[in-house]
Amino acid sequence: MDTMMKGEDLEEVEIDSDEFDNEEESQTLWKAPFALEEEEDIHTSTMVEISDTKPLINVRDPRGVNDCLTVTFEDVIAEPASVRSGDRVWIWSNALFEVSRVWIYRIVTVLLAVPLSIISGILFAILSCLHIWMVGPLIQCIFTGTRWLQSLWNVVLDIIVRPFLLSAGRCCGGFSIHLAKE
Repeated sequence: MDTMMKGEDLEEVEIDSDEFDNEEESQTLWKAPFALEEEEDIHTSTMVEISDTKPLINVRDPRGVNDCLTVTFEDVIAEPASVRSGDRVWIWSNALFEVSRVWIYRIVTVLLAVPLSIISGILFAILSCLHIWMVGPLIQCIFTGTRWLQSLWNVVLDIIVRPFLLSAGRCCGGFSIHLAKE
């Protein structure tokens, strides 16, 4: 985590006086701290974790879930040294690739992000409720009712299976394999 101190790295926001009736040069309206300070405040409470409902603005993939999705122009399009297009063609195709990649992603996320996040939230809420109130207690009831079966299975493993596997392991332990290149 970054070790930023409060009061450092502040952005000053100024407004030109031409837009207002005042004849003053320009004035500093406020000092806006970076969003990282806000994110540091999130982690000060012991009750709040990364998965809290307040999203992190600058750190959008804190656990590195989507590290495999870093695609650049050079990952998709590459020319060998023997065949090359013009420099302007290469520069413009790179620029168009990057612009279209960014804007298509933004348009698709505007259209799909809100509905999919609502559907995912509802789905995870239902699954959490079912797991907490039905699956978890059912498993505990099964474990409680079958303690005798667990004990019987442990006895069978200790009396029959374990000695057999130990003797088979000792018999096969005397073999050795040597690989040599010819």
